[in-house]
Amino acid sequence: MEESLQTQIETYLSHLDGLIRRGHQLRDTLAANPSDAAAITATRKWQEDCGVTINQLSGGSKAHWLARSFSEAFLMRSADGRAAQGAAPAEIVQQLLGVLAQAVVSLSQKDKDAIVSASSTQPAPHRFDFVHNPEIRPVLEQAYADSRSALEKGDYDFALMTASGILEAIVTDALEHAGANALAASGAPAGMIADWSFATRLSVAEKAGLMRSGAARLPAVGRTYRDRAEGEVNSNGKISERDAKTTGQVLHVIMRDLDPGR
Repeated sequence: MEESLQTQIETYLSHLDGLIRRGHQLRDTLAANPSDAAAITATRKWQEDCGVTINQLSGGSKAHWLARSFSEAFLMRSADGRAAQGAAPAEIVQQLLGVLAQAVVSLSQKDKDAIVSASSTQPAPHRFDFVHNPEIRPVLEQAYADSRSALEKGDYDFALMTASGILEAIVTDALEHAGANALAASGAPAGMIADWSFATRLSVAEKAGLMRSGAARLPAVGRTYRDRAEGEVNSNGKISERDAKTTGQVLHVIMRDLDPGR
């Protein structure tokens, strides 16, 4: 299987895993209190997210078996096969969880022909929906794609620099959302976040519990990428493939930390 296709399949599987975990939480909440207004609102958003993903995996075809399964999940059936009225919200969530599980099984098949329809021609799920500032999400999406492309082409300098920039952006976003009081309680230094070094931002985010210790694997050249960009170190020094790949791996780990739904 081509690496690009395998990468996209892994991305979909990770996204589906997040949707399934959210669905389990919503199902349990609705089962305990079907009239919970907050849970009902969250369920609608979850169903929309499920619909977008299923549409992508179905290639936009409503005739695709997965798309049909998704639509039928909203039609609870009685024992004689007829559509039942007034299905409980938790039951519909459970039905949709079954559809998501089918998608996971199909994507996990070793036989390439068994894959639903994840291909390079279909859009991948948005990876940065967890970022609180919506204005930078499309920028991060493009930067992520550029970094992956550079890595595949062997442009390790650009790949590492871009991945490090994405990492700093999402950590900064998380710190700003946490608020000054919460950060101060975790021993954050005085002053504006914008004035902190990249290394300080990583350290504070870890101490504040926003992420785990994955940043410990970030290569030194990744931590000082700003200096390299500004010409304060020898920019003629080549970045190794290992450092570029490790930086990308660290980025993925911290993306998972910052996005509980992944």
